[in-house]
Amino acid sequence: MSFDTIGIVGGGAFGTALAETLCRAGRDVVLWARNAAVVDEIATRHTNSTYLPGVVLSDKLCATTDIAIAASRRVVLLVTPVQQSRTVMVAMRPHLMAGTPVVLCSKGIEQSTGRMLTSVLADTLPHAVPAVLSGPSFAHEVVRGLPVALTIATAEAALGEKLSAAIGYRYFRLYWSDDLIGVQIGGAVKNVLAIAAGILDGKNLGSSAHAALVTRGFAELRRFAEAQGARADTLMGLSGLGDVLLTCGSPVSRNMSLGRALGQGRPLAEILDTRKSVSEGVFTATAVVALAGKLGISMPVSEAVAAIVTGRVPVDAAINALLARPFKQED
Repeated sequence: MSFDTIGIVGGGAFGTALAETLCRAGRDVVLWARNAAVVDEIATRHTNSTYLPGVVLSDKLCATTDIAIAASRRVVLLVTPVQQSRTVMVAMRPHLMAGTPVVLCSKGIEQSTGRMLTSVLADTLPHAVPAVLSGPSFAHEVVRGLPVALTIATAEAALGEKLSAAIGYRYFRLYWSDDLIGVQIGGAVKNVLAIAAGILDGKNLGSSAHAALVTRGFAELRRFAEAQGARADTLMGLSGLGDVLLTCGSPVSRNMSLGRALGQGRPLAEILDTRKSVSEGVFTATAVVALAGKLGISMPVSEAVAAIVTGRVPVDAAINALLARPFKQED
């Protein structure tokens, strides 16, 4: 099958950025968005001011509210919020050809089931071929055509090579992996760590504390991932360490900026009410902690974030509990 047409499902910041950069690279792309106003704005004004203010999009970028048009393409990139992805997959089902690669681009874990998106895809679209795209990338940089490098994970190398050729180009570099679990977990858990890093930043606890927290958080990410069969080399790559470095190190990150606001004393509900884009770490934190408990994995940083975002523990108490943990050998 030739991957000569690409459907992008999800008209938020990253979905629009992917559509724009691939359109500029000469790909045949159509973007689906649920919001008719967003689609109309892309079609008539060549902007998506809701999610990418100040960015002018190509007049060649096609957008639609008809999911059948995007889902019937040769390759589909799914870029909807994780907690909405199951519903969108079900809507795609009548239109997706058997054997179509569905590239999962959102980073998180389904909160209600504790399952990765590849498992959700297997439930809802068993005739699709799963792939995962993840790594350090901000939408506002991707849409400007700045260089990024990401991991594309597929079970077979031949498919990874074909997808890399279909989606990648000079400024959008893709590296193949067959570790779908590791690539997904790296992208999911780093959002939780970014909230924690933002909280420290909001509390002005300093760069040394930030480095310590991210290092210890990455150690628990590795424990969690390896317990589920992920490979250590995947976690040290773009979709693990690379994404952690970006998301935990920049206040531009949605999750880190949310954590920073929490550290400054703002209530979570107030923060979320002012945002159009989803901070996946809020939902992933509780799913990660629940699954870690079943696996017998210690994840104190993630547990602290989950306690804060669910309102069970105030920020200062969560920080004090981490600082009061007993000294131990570094693992």
